[in-house]
Amino acid sequence: MKLIELHILQSFPVSCLNRDDVGAPKSATFGGVPRARLSSQCLKRAIREYAQDNLPEARFGGHRTKLIVQPLADALEKNGLDALAAMEHASNIADKLAKLDAKSVKDGEVPQVGTLTFLAPGELEGIAAKVAELVKASPKAKDYEKKLDQFAKDAGLMDGADIALFGRMAASMPSLTLEGAAMFSHALSTHKTENDLDFFSAVDDRKPKGDDAGAGMIGTLEFNAAVYYRYAAVNLDLLFDADHLAKLTTDERKKVLAAFIKATLLAVPGARKNSMNASVPPSFVLGIYKDAGQPVQLINAFEAPVRGAGLVAASRKALEEHHASLKTTWDIATTEEVTVPDAPLSTLIEKLTSHVK
Repeated sequence: MKLIELHILQSFPVSCLNRDDVGAPKSATFGGVPRARLSSQCLKRAIREYAQDNLPEARFGGHRTKLIVQPLADALEKNGLDALAAMEHASNIADKLAKLDAKSVKDGEVPQVGTLTFLAPGELEGIAAKVAELVKASPKAKDYEKKLDQFAKDAGLMDGADIALFGRMAASMPSLTLEGAAMFSHALSTHKTENDLDFFSAVDDRKPKGDDAGAGMIGTLEFNAAVYYRYAAVNLDLLFDADHLAKLTTDERKKVLAAFIKATLLAVPGARKNSMNASVPPSFVLGIYKDAGQPVQLINAFEAPVRGAGLVAASRKALEEHHASLKTTWDIATTEEVTVPDAPLSTLIEKLTSHVK
C-alpha cells in the first residue's frame, strides 16, 4: 500500500488532555512502567474540530450526531416537499438509517435516532433529493427505503473526507459502514509518568473579613506533564478508492491530505484548555512517504523509558536510532523522509503530498 506516516514527539506541560471515568488523566503500562496516554479517539476528535474550524480545504463536513431528522427534513423541503411531508419522510429515513429513539418520539417534537450517526452534508442532500423525487411521483409510497444506502453512495464523500479518513460504523444499515483510511495509535509518554494532584481552594468574595479564614471551597484535580510519542498514517490506496474519495481531482486530494497533516500536527485536545492550557506544537516530527509497504510504529524506541533531564532531545535520539535499526534489520524502504523542525511544516506537507496522483 502507498502510505504517509507521521511520527510525532510532543512535550505537553501541566495538563489533563484526556480524562478517564473519574476525571484523571488516562494512563497505561508499557515497558513495565506507568505512562501517560491519550486515546486515539480523543486525538481524532480534536483533529476533526481543528480542521472544521480552520481548514475549509480539508472537506471535513461530516457530523456525528443523533439529531439527523431536522437536517433531513430541511433538505426535503428544499427539494419541494411541504413541511409536514418532509418531517414524516425525514423521520422514516432516519429510522431506516439508525433507528429512531422511541423515547424521543413525542407530539410536537423532532425525534432523534438512538445512536450517533456519521453523515456528510452531501450524503444528506443526495438522499433527500432522490427521496423527494420519488415521493413527488408517488406521495404515499415509501419504496425508497431499500435504496437509501445507494442514494448516499451516489452522492459520495465530496464533503466528507473526515468520514473517508476516520471511517464509520452503521449498525442499522451495514452497507454504509466504511473502513477509515487513517490509522492512529494511542499516544504514550516516552518516559515513566505518574499523575500528580493539584490542591485548589477558592475564596468567597463576599465573605466579610474577620470571619473564619477558611476557603469557600477546596478540592483536588489530577494532572501530568509528559513527552508523548504519537503515530498517524494514511493508506492512500484505500483513501482514494471508489468507496472513499475517488471522485476528487489530484489537486483536491493533495489539499485534503495537506489539511489532514496540518490538523494532525497542530490539533490539541480541549480538556481543561482554560485552566491548564497545553496548546503547544510538536517538538519533532518525522514524516514518511512509502510507495509500498505497511505501517510501522516506532513506539518500541521507548519500551525502555527515556530518563533524565531534557526528555525531548533524548526521545528524538531514541526514535531516530530505532528507526534506522528497523530499516536495516527489516529492509524497510521509504521513498521520502522529512523532519520538523529541520524543515518547516510547509516543506514537510509539500514533499509528502507531492507523490499523490
